[in-house]
Amino acid sequence: MPSMNSDPDDSEPFVEVDPTGRYGRYNELLGCGAVKKVYRAFDQEEGIEVAWNQVKLRYFCDDQSTIDRLNSEVRLLRTLKNKNIIALYHVWRDQGKNTLNFITEVCTSGNLRDYRKKHKHVSMKALKKWSKQILKGLNYLHTHEPCIIHRDLNCSNVFINGNVGQVKIGDFGLAATVGKNHSAHSILGTPEFMAPELYEENYTELIDIYSYGMCVLEMVTLEVPYSECDSIAKIYKKVTAGVRPRAMDKVMDPEVKAFIERCLAQPRARPSAADLLRDPFFDGIVVDDDENDIGLSALSL
Repeated sequence: MPSMNSDPDDSEPFVEVDPTGRYGRYNELLGCGAVKKVYRAFDQEEGIEVAWNQVKLRYFCDDQSTIDRLNSEVRLLRTLKNKNIIALYHVWRDQGKNTLNFITEVCTSGNLRDYRKKHKHVSMKALKKWSKQILKGLNYLHTHEPCIIHRDLNCSNVFINGNVGQVKIGDFGLAATVGKNHSAHSILGTPEFMAPELYEENYTELIDIYSYGMCVLEMVTLEVPYSECDSIAKIYKKVTAGVRPRAMDKVMDPEVKAFIERCLAQPRARPSAADLLRDPFFDGIVVDDDENDIGLSALSL
């Protein structure tokens, strides 16, 4: 085991450091999306690993909508403080390299989709604990002032610290804040997880509950909803016709199936996150800070 006085040249080098000198980026890529790359990084002040999100703005010089969406994500993340939401620590723009950089909390085990594929033998109790934490994050977003709709909730945008089973919602690139009537209009998201009313361009935060139901379905069956469809058009046709994904036939537990169906109900019948947290489905399922919740209202958040 190396001593505390070992040669500093033996340590892993940073390839980039933020302007304050606090955060150092390693060359290891944690994830890569259409817009940004996420690298492993280190917070030297706190002595913890973090995620360094980097966007090369030169790729979007003619795409102001993407730039606006990125800035919106950063501004939004700055306002969110909840243990089931990925935390933002620091943000800056590097004019020389023309990059937008922001440091966020890192979840050691990656996203829930990959984690579930890796660990195929998981009890229903554990799945319920994960599901409850996602709901607690959604309840925080939906009771926030103003209300926040994630709009792209799926298992690849939910992250986990596997050593303690802690689950957090991330990737707010498509999130929207809405006014008093809680309605929004843009068509955005991942087709397999999009509620039917989203295609009609008039929806509320309850679209996240529909997506959440699809997340629970995927967690239970290990199958991405509508994987039997080979095109977005076919998914759209089934969703708008109310045809459930084939994966529903794999759900053998009637309690689980009934809970998922509640989430996928028509908008007027679809429960809120707070309603679902009170569902008997979660009886006996305790996650951190449950004892501190007061009526699952905005007052407790």
